[in-house]
Amino acid sequence: MSDDTLIGGSHDRFPVTHHSAIAGVRSSVETERSCAYESIVTAYWKPVYKYIRMKWQKSNEDAKDLTQSFFTKVMEKEFFNGYDPVKARFRTFLRVCLDGFVSNEEKAASRIKRGGDAQILSLDFADADDELAHAGPPSHETLDEYFDKEWIRHLFTVAVERLKTECRQNGKQVHFSLFERYHIQEAELTYEEVGAEFGLSVSNVTNFLSFARKEFRRIVLEELRDITATDDEFRNEARLVLGVDVT
Repeated sequence: MSDDTLIGGSHDRFPVTHHSAIAGVRSSVETERSCAYESIVTAYWKPVYKYIRMKWQKSNEDAKDLTQSFFTKVMEKEFFNGYDPVKARFRTFLRVCLDGFVSNEEKAASRIKRGGDAQILSLDFADADDELAHAGPPSHETLDEYFDKEWIRHLFTVAVERLKTECRQNGKQVHFSLFERYHIQEAELTYEEVGAEFGLSVSNVTNFLSFARKEFRRIVLEELRDITATDDEFRNEARLVLGVDVT
């Protein structure tokens, strides 16, 4: 079976040098900083919210306030300017910042309301709560791993939505539908059976799925490129998330 039949594959060529959102938060241009923070919030808000619910045992309303307040504080106090990629992955640094923030909020629990009416993005907390309701709670010994796994899950969710949009815009809805049927719904079907569902030959199923998989990998790598600080971190995260070696 060729590598193109796999989501990750064993090797992927991708331009490594990049100007990421992590670098953008240090920009002297306000619009660049704003776009950079928005990228980071988009990539991390859901794992942050779920992590607060699980580790800190907060109600959904308290976790919503803390999530909004955390990202507000991050921007106001420029937390990420102190990030050193030599010492840790960015997501590890963010989680440490989050733990410190929530701990400080616990100590200042007498404050009237965390974060006030600050709104960063329109965040779909209901969707996050639904996912929490259908997943078993992690043990306290694996909460750090839980944060990382939720980050990967959310990264893939964002990538799938981008793939769906791009396929629709490019008239390749069937390509996405095949990808969704075979990978997201995890149908235990042969290419012949999937082809019969969509009225396609086996060769078309193979080609359409190959296209969708390559586009999915491209999108995931683009998302990773935007939220990693160095070439080495980008390579390491790509290897972890997709099992690919980027060159």
